[in-house]
Amino acid sequence: MQGLTSVRDADVVGKRILVRVDFNVPLNEASEIVDDSRIRSAIPTLTYLHEKGVAKIILLTHVGRPEGKEVETLKIAPIAKHLQSLISYPEIELRENLRFDSREEANDEVFAKELAALGDIYVNEAFPVSHRADTSIVGVPKLLPSYMGLRFEEEVIRITEALTPAKPALAIVGGAKFETKQPLLEKLLPQYSEVLLAGALANDMLKARGLPVGVSLVSEISVPRELAQNTNLGTPTDVVVELNSAARVTNTADVRQGERIVDIGQKTIAVWSEKIKNAGFVLWNGPTGIYEKGYVHGTDALAEMLTRASCKALIGGGDTDAALLKFSFDPSRIFVSNGGGAMLQLLADGTLPGIEALKSN
Repeated sequence: MQGLTSVRDADVVGKRILVRVDFNVPLNEASEIVDDSRIRSAIPTLTYLHEKGVAKIILLTHVGRPEGKEVETLKIAPIAKHLQSLISYPEIELRENLRFDSREEANDEVFAKELAALGDIYVNEAFPVSHRADTSIVGVPKLLPSYMGLRFEEEVIRITEALTPAKPALAIVGGAKFETKQPLLEKLLPQYSEVLLAGALANDMLKARGLPVGVSLVSEISVPRELAQNTNLGTPTDVVVELNSAARVTNTADVRQGERIVDIGQKTIAVWSEKIKNAGFVLWNGPTGIYEKGYVHGTDALAEMLTRASCKALIGGGDTDAALLKFSFDPSRIFVSNGGGAMLQLLADGTLPGIEALKSN
């Protein structure tokens, strides 16, 4: 992407490097880290800086939503301890939770100057939060020479590839809130041979096409007619439905009153698996079913097929990632984005606030 420069091109020797990371990792009630993948994703950049002989590496991150107040359970200490167990570079300093200061989420100029004073060079290694206009994401880069971290750079390259995918290109988009996904769908349709809808998005489309959805989760807005009539937007042909904790598989035309759609059915799995097998590129965000309630079969089946296929793929979204990680795969072929919301916004808009901030300096 034009206007962006990698940390590889920065003169970092002997400098104080301010690195915005995303260590907003899930913690259990004992303040133990449940998933450290975001911490591990920053290690190549930290190792690179260490080996180049920087004077200091100052890490900035947020944890949770403390709303400008100091919250004991959201302090950085357990994360700092875990980081030290992975790499023990003496020049690393992990600062306290940025969101303990309300100015972080306000893109405050004074706070930006205070943070910028800590370093000589700024590196963004926090792609997952670069769709937010926070002070440490968009304010600080305007005040220091600014660069992409190694993982940030890889995210941008691999996600940008998905905007001009190898044909035939297939997208699978799940999740809820049709109104938030509509810009993405409109961006994908001209470039993708077919966009398959799953989850609540599929419910919205089935309803718009006059099919029964029972008491399934749907959006508050109506699907625009031009999208409802677009034959390149695919939906399941059969689904798993639940009523009073009892589940059955049915054609989408036969969902009964009171039933809730909870996953795609076996016929749909077979058809979609064949599409994945024959695709040149697959973009996938969001599970096919209500993953948190144990309806994982559709998602897991498609994930397994993707690992056996030969196409390149971009995957994003926590539950989709979790399904894929149950199987072994070639990371050079299948890229699992840390981004989620940032990935979707970059696909829809072609840029992010954090990207534009790096371009400015």
